Amino acid sequence: MNDILKELAQILEARKNESPETSYVASLYAKPDKMLEKIGEEATETIIAAKNDDREQIIHETADLWFHTMVMLASKNLSPDDVLDELARRFGVSGHDEKASRE
Repeated sequence: MNDILKELAQILEARKNESPETSYVASLYAKPDKMLEKIGEEATETIIAAKNDDREQIIHETADLWFHTMVMLASKNLSPDDVLDELARRFGVSGHDEKASRE
């Protein structure tokens, strides 16, 4: 299931060497505040789609949210595997217990 995430992560890494004038991803790397704003924008659009119970929009907006989040991860030299490893660590742990361990 995560092969596409690995492929996308490789592309996002390669875009670090591209020109912001020719690559959307490179333009986000060049403007970190814009990159973070995009995550907020896509999160809001995902929430609205879910509130409207619009299945197609939920999928579309979640894909946008994941994409922009992956750009942010790559900008911080993190990968989807870092997040998946954290999810695996939490697997089988009560959400309440996991949250309390971070406080």
